Formats: sequence, C-alpha cells, structure tokens
Amino acid sequence: MKAYLMNWSFMRALRLVLGGVILVQGIMVHEVPYAVIGGLLMLMAIANIGCSGGACGVPMRSMKVPSNKTVEFEEIKSEKE
Repeated sequence: MKAYLMNWSFMRALRLVLGGVILVQGIMVHEVPYAVIGGLLMLMAIANIGCSGGACGVPMRSMKVPSNKTVEFEEIKSEKE
C-alpha cells in the first residue's frame, strides 16, 4: 500500500480532485453524463491509467544514415527535347 501511494504525481492528484468535483456537481444537479465523466476521471486517477502528461508517447525510431555512403543520381532525358 505504501508503494502504491508513493507513485502519485501532481497530474494524477489533479485528475482525482477534478473528477471528484465533477462527480459531486453531476450528482447535485442530477446530470448523469457529468457524474459519469467525473467517475471515469476518478477511476483513471485511482487505477493510474490514461495518457496524462504525454506518458503514452510512442518512442521515435532512430534512422541512422551512414555518412560514408554517396548518393548517385541518374539523369533522365525526355524524348520531346
């Protein structure tokens, strides 16, 4: 449990607080969509899922071009000239 509580970032805590506020407001005004969105935000924060802060970014592939290779071009002539 201690290790679980140590991995909280600012964005995760912010998601939990905002989700709670939206959930409570949705319940108070009897708006089910708001309550569902608030509940989902809270669930995302508790389960630590989602792409908050770009955590789900795909790493870029490195394209190494050999510097000793020369590029050869071929001239193509049109028949209309």
